[in-house]
Order: sequence, then C-alpha cells, then structure tokens
Amino acid sequence: MTSVEDHEGNVDHSSTKLTYGKDQIEWRRSRVLELSSEGYTQREIASKLQIGKGTVVNDLLYIRKQAQQNLQHHIHESLPDEYEKAMLGTKRNLRHALEIRESVLDPKIKLEAIRIANECYKFIMELSTNGMVISDAIKFVTQSQQ
Repeated sequence: MTSVEDHEGNVDHSSTKLTYGKDQIEWRRSRVLELSSEGYTQREIASKLQIGKGTVVNDLLYIRKQAQQNLQHHIHESLPDEYEKAMLGTKRNLRHALEIRESVLDPKIKLEAIRIANECYKFIMELSTNGMVISDAIKFVTQSQQ
C-alpha cells in the first residue's frame, strides 16, 4: 500500500509515497532537527535523508510547533513551580542560618552563618527580580496566543 503523511504524521493512503510508521517518522524528524541544528539547508537535509524537500519543510514546521508547545508548558507550568520551590527553600535556609547565628558563641561559626544568610538574601533578591522577567515572559506568551 502506498501513502503520504502530513506534518502531524497523519497518513493519506491516496498518494504514491512510501508508508512510514510512527517510529520511522519520529526517527526522521529527529534526524531533520539534528541536521538543521548542524547548519544544513533544507535541500541538503532532503538529499542526505533521501526524502522530499516538502517533507523536510513539514517536519521543521511540526518540530517548531512542538517546541512552542513545550516552551509554553515550561513557562506556564514548570517555571512557576520551580520558582516557588527555590524561594521556599532559600527562605528556610535563611531562617536556619539566622538561628545558628543567634545560638552559637563561636565567632567563626557566627561569621559563616552571617555569610550564608547574606547569600540567601542575595539569592532571594535575584529570584524576586527574575520573577518580574518570568511574569513578563508569561504575559508575552499569553498575548501571542490571542
């Protein structure tokens, strides 16, 4: 049986091209991405993989769409979660360093606890200012979708 697949991997059996299984399509797309990232042109990729240039174009469009979806997921789901974990952990470390500073008599340990507390303050400030960048990125992605 002969068929052709579109950039989504859907098969149209009315064409004269060779049928690809899902694994073969994924392998081909990974090779297209790899060769593209190495600087090969679409025509060169098509030649190396012995496929049509249109297939390369469709694969690159599919890859770009997947990358956009992955980035949106990362920005909306993963990044805020990781931000909260980092902020919570840093505040706990700060509290613990300040408790150590207050509870010990050894000046070397007190100084080390102060140094760690200062690092925590610095990291909290970085997270806070980067949080604005993250918010701006989320707003940009949301506006781009509309």
